[in-house]
Amino acid sequence: MRIDGSLNTKGITKEISKRFKDYRIAYPLTQSELAERSMVSLSTIKRFENGEDISLSKLVQLMETLGLEEHFEVLIPDQSIRPSYLAQGPKPRQRARMKQVRKNNWKWGDEE
Repeated sequence: MRIDGSLNTKGITKEISKRFKDYRIAYPLTQSELAERSMVSLSTIKRFENGEDISLSKLVQLMETLGLEEHFEVLIPDQSIRPSYLAQGPKPRQRARMKQVRKNNWKWGDEE
């Protein structure tokens, strides 16, 4: 199933839980082994794989254990790195000043 705007919160949660479980099984790790390696309780892992809520820090621990932490970059991209920003290149900010017009009224003594 594709995660997009057609799913509600519960549907997205179920799909993420299912994908995580499928990945863990393919890794291959049992829930007990994952709990031991990640320092997350077995009951938390079971709840998560059943589509229930867990804390964000526990999710990060589980993702790190399976080597998936770089995928958080795709989840919420860094807004300071945009394709349009890279294409245009950064423009340095310049200080704006008012130009002063100098009146040169000075003359040599023999000039009139």
